[in-house]
Amino acid sequence: MPANTAPTRRRLTREQRARQLLDVAWTLVGEEGTDALTLGRLAEAAGVTKPVAYDHFVTRNGLLAALYDDYDGRQTAVFNDRIGNARARLADRAAAIASGYIDCVLSQGSEVQGILAALVGAPELYEVRRRYQQDFIDHCAAWLGPFATGGTLPVAARWAILGAAETLSEGVAAGALDKADAEAELQRLIVATVKRR
Repeated sequence: MPANTAPTRRRLTREQRARQLLDVAWTLVGEEGTDALTLGRLAEAAGVTKPVAYDHFVTRNGLLAALYDDYDGRQTAVFNDRIGNARARLADRAAAIASGYIDCVLSQGSEVQGILAALVGAPELYEVRRRYQQDFIDHCAAWLGPFATGGTLPVAARWAILGAAETLSEGVAAGALDKADAEAELQRLIVATVKRR
């Protein structure tokens, strides 16, 4: 057998490596908790060197912010899918938003809450969370604006919907609220908020 026939490993692109590292990080957070997640631990679990992990995320806060951003990307995809499949009626759009928001929070549950807790006070958290909030209220303008008087849902109303969605989702994730009850309440709140405009 010639010496150069040893199996070779395919090199991942930067994007593929980042995806791999995020997937491994989600697994670590789920199995060991956020406190155990370091760039060194991530590199070990992913089978890469520490410099590879540091090259992608720079700091632990950078990794946590990337995880939150990854969660937000999946949440946006769920919303877009649900809204795309909902009939163009206010009640249907409100139901899609309510179920989509709560399902997304439940899909990551304590992991996302742990990431947020670990990032408290970090500039990375403010930037990522603010971008997520702005994206959500901008989407609410497009999803719900056509049903509001004058075709525009005021910014304050969109922030109110976001606040209710966050609070009800946290209640469900904590086991304090039934999921169906929270979805129905959020749907009612969205419809009432839009109809008042």
